[in-house]
Amino acid sequence: MAKRIRIIEGTWNCTSCDTKNIPARHKKCPTCNNPRELTGKESEFQFAGEDAATGRSLGESVTDERALEMANAGADWFCAYCGASNRGDQPICKNCKAERTDDSKALQEEEDPGLPPPRPQAPPPKKRSWGKIALGLFGGMFFCCGGTILYSIWSAIPHDTTGEITGTEWKRSIAQERFTPVTEEGWQDELRLESPRMPVNGSGEVAGVQNIRSCVSRQRTTRKVADGTQRVCENKTRKTQCGTEEKCRTRNKGNGFKEEICEDVPKYCSESYEDCHTETRYRNEPVYSQKCSYDTYLWKELAKRELSGRDGEPPRWPELVAGPADRLKRAEQYVIHVAYDKGEEKTKLEPKTEQEYLVWKKGQQVALTVTNGGEIKKIEPR
Repeated sequence: MAKRIRIIEGTWNCTSCDTKNIPARHKKCPTCNNPRELTGKESEFQFAGEDAATGRSLGESVTDERALEMANAGADWFCAYCGASNRGDQPICKNCKAERTDDSKALQEEEDPGLPPPRPQAPPPKKRSWGKIALGLFGGMFFCCGGTILYSIWSAIPHDTTGEITGTEWKRSIAQERFTPVTEEGWQDELRLESPRMPVNGSGEVAGVQNIRSCVSRQRTTRKVADGTQRVCENKTRKTQCGTEEKCRTRNKGNGFKEEICEDVPKYCSESYEDCHTETRYRNEPVYSQKCSYDTYLWKELAKRELSGRDGEPPRWPELVAGPADRLKRAEQYVIHVAYDKGEEKTKLEPKTEQEYLVWKKGQQVALTVTNGGEIKKIEPR
């Protein structure tokens, strides 16, 4: 990649007579003989534009030896006495003959920020790092779910406050169940003959398995089995070198000239290709077993009674009589309604037993610790 270097000359405008596009090699205006000075825009040079694709300047190359000598003379400096522009290699002001002093202002040589640096040769494509991909996915999920996580943290923060019992509720039920003969179905290899045993006072029963019969073959499940191989192809793209392209960068020499360096760098193009591999093909195969009918016993609900009450009415059980082969299943539920933070927020407490329920009365004042999400952590009478 051989470098090609050339010098490009800029222009400046005279603010005394408004002459435009004066070549940088002239330190004085050819029309009015006014020296170029360091006063705002007067210190700036204008250059031709650049080709957007390559960065190559559209200006012509400098071939004049005197101009090339000026380009390599260093950055211009401005006389501290008369303000005139001078070549970087001249120790005495060309306009007033004053010597260059330490406080004389000067332009700087610098890389032109408007043009891209030469593109380095691209490395070969790297294999995907599944660790990085997983990290990226995890990060995406974290940001997507961040709001939910923050809300969960906020909801769990507790605070102390005062409140009032606004109501109490209770509900009790009794269900009558009987150990009843039934016909069920099951897989033959899971059935074991066993004699039933009737319950005594609603417990100690054994359902049993008897009279296994009417076995038929039925599909029980499926399993995957290999069914040959198949070729799977996917269309992909990759970057491949497809020749070279010119890329240029410039260096402002601080004296109205620019140095342009151009070189040929690898050019990469997108190439489509087919990525193929062989994988095993599977199919679902049914698995059959013998399913049979058999006799057994199950608890079946015959009747159910419910009672409920609220606000000071004492809990009581409904009445239901069970036979010798029956059992009674009892269920109870208690709810205490609480308003807190001056009644603006509401929550509820669910005692497990009647004794815990009877502690609270409607209208009772309480001190409690409750989370922002409404969960009671602690409650005491005031």
